[in-house]
Amino acid sequence: MSQLPRTIDFASVLASTVHDMKNSLCMLIQSAELIQQESRQLSEPAKDELARLSYEANRLNSNLLQLLSLYRLERNQLPVQIDEYYLSDVIEEVLLKNEYFSQQRKVSVNVQQPAELYWFFDYDLIINLLNDAVANALRYCRQQILLHVFTDNHSLVIEVHDDGEGFPEFMLQHDAIDMNSPDLANNHTGLGIFFAKLIASAHSNKGQSGRVTLSNGGRFGGGVFRLTLP
Repeated sequence: MSQLPRTIDFASVLASTVHDMKNSLCMLIQSAELIQQESRQLSEPAKDELARLSYEANRLNSNLLQLLSLYRLERNQLPVQIDEYYLSDVIEEVLLKNEYFSQQRKVSVNVQQPAELYWFFDYDLIINLLNDAVANALRYCRQQILLHVFTDNHSLVIEVHDDGEGFPEFMLQHDAIDMNSPDLANNHTGLGIFFAKLIASAHSNKGQSGRVTLSNGGRFGGGVFRLTLP
């Protein structure tokens, strides 16, 4: 009788499974987007459920993408492809990804950014990073969010302000997220922040590396997610 192999590359098996899950989830998201186009025919409770479904599906898709990126990064298979992009295009895509949920929740999402501002970064990685930050703000805000884009000391800064209760103290106390000891007691794995800080630090220029910081206060007294790229 044949025996199963005793050694299994669990990380590779998990990555393959996550990839399949992500493909299926993308089909679900596309179906939800088609229904959104006909949402005028739905009742308000149905619209609310559709918005929640779309939000959770996009959040799960973001988490799966982060897992795949971390797996590829660990195996040196995730090249950071730096090119020049306009910030207006980046912000527009992030807003479109979260438009239906923000509208259904009646959250005001405002943007402050200079016209024709461009920078050098990996478009897909930064989009995913910012989309996760905005989705998190939408989850915990009350009525308004601000995306503030500006330059400071030869660096690009993108801030996400919300009017929620702010980041919990245990998140503010840890400058570095340790993925070996996730804070499950607070229902917080740290994956999103860990990924954001990792991707930010992968962007470097003239001896300076990108960084992500969390704080409370800001424009609305809630949480402030701040991405700085050299």
